[in-house]
Amino acid sequence: MAENLAPTKGAPKPKPLVAMKFGGTSVGNAERMERVASLVREHAREAEVVVIVSAMGGVTDMLIRAATEASRGDREHWKGVRQELARRHREVADQLLSAGEQAIVLPRLAEQVSFFENLCSGFSLVREVTPRAMDALSSLGEVMSAALLAAILRSKGTAAEAVDATELIITDDNFGNATPLFEETEARTRERLAALRRRGAIPVVTGFRGATREGLSTTLGRGGSDYSGTLVGAALDAKEIWIWTDVDGVMTADPRLVATARIIPEISYREAIELSFFGAKVLHPKTIQPVMKKKIPVWIKNSFNPSCPGTKIAPASANGHIGVKAITSVSKADLITISGKDTLSFTEIAAKVFASLSQEEIATLMVTQSSADNVLCFAVHNTDLKRVKTKLEKVFELEILHDYMAALEVMPHVAIVVAIGENMKGTPGIAGRAFGALGRRGINIIAIAQGSSELSISFAVKSSDVKEAVKAIHEEFQL
Repeated sequence: MAENLAPTKGAPKPKPLVAMKFGGTSVGNAERMERVASLVREHAREAEVVVIVSAMGGVTDMLIRAATEASRGDREHWKGVRQELARRHREVADQLLSAGEQAIVLPRLAEQVSFFENLCSGFSLVREVTPRAMDALSSLGEVMSAALLAAILRSKGTAAEAVDATELIITDDNFGNATPLFEETEARTRERLAALRRRGAIPVVTGFRGATREGLSTTLGRGGSDYSGTLVGAALDAKEIWIWTDVDGVMTADPRLVATARIIPEISYREAIELSFFGAKVLHPKTIQPVMKKKIPVWIKNSFNPSCPGTKIAPASANGHIGVKAITSVSKADLITISGKDTLSFTEIAAKVFASLSQEEIATLMVTQSSADNVLCFAVHNTDLKRVKTKLEKVFELEILHDYMAALEVMPHVAIVVAIGENMKGTPGIAGRAFGALGRRGINIIAIAQGSSELSISFAVKSSDVKEAVKAIHEEFQL
């Protein structure tokens, strides 16, 4: 359970600062936004609160599709989205805002809808959406939800102000997946929010977006609002960061695959990063990066069940748990095998492969190798297969032509099942038990990989076996 944040009796002390990030499902309609406002007001009695908010559920996808359809010349589609965008936000304003707040906020919402209309009209004319333009459009939902939530808080008598993260989070110009510049972000965030904090107003910050030094809007990648939450929280030296979502916490496995999956009370930073990389939907993969140096705890909590303690993500793994802590999986992957002949060294093969993947910004899910046989095997998401295959066939064109290496082999319909636990290191028999559990279910292991850190063990199995494989390992380690 989160620490008691109430100040101790005696001399007045500054309230501890808590950064609270709310996801799209948590702010999906008027009822949910009102619940969020109540949660913020409740915790603001004990702590100084900074809020980071996503777009209303489904809005970002709607905006991206509208831009895509506009670039194809479909004006009717984006005009329909314009109406829906205005309707959803106006509905919340009508239900929850005082007349005075409506007079302030409705023109701001209309301004964003007009901006959307102007951008889509331009996309229709030029039949193109640049990454820079897509970033400007796709994060409008956060601007609108932040304006609404701040106004709802004010309507309830709580001082609050919407703050555009383009004023706080400074990034490079890699539009669509920008990298924050941490030192500049920290300085800008502290400076911009100082006056608000002094007068006791709650900043309601837009998630997902930032800006270059030149002021051009960028986004932090899909799901990047969690990342925004920890960036802002770390910049302000928050005591804790709470990520409010629609689940009770991080679970031992996907409950859709394992009915007996349970909430994990505490995991380490490294375990959380590993889980998010391998498909756990609770966290954006980069979320933990900003808090690691300052060792700020991050909590995963459910805005629909706020009394549930949730999961604490801490610098080190909780004592007492030995071995596997969670099982996760990637159900749609492909396995690629590259085999060199004697004239081509394994080092040459590996260097070219990983340089190519880096250029294409494609992550490998697992890697196995046989240096003696000059064989490299790796898994990628099936959505990346076409790009990987095209790139590598071009890179190794001459080697294949002159028979220095075999043609690329692709095994489709593969799943990667991953057992994760920081305390697996030094615990004998983990891999053997997992092998045994899978063998007893008649599940064939296609490939296996384990790093020297022993934080995770990855198994490649047929996609059709993924559910049974996850259940088998979950049961074996009594999670």
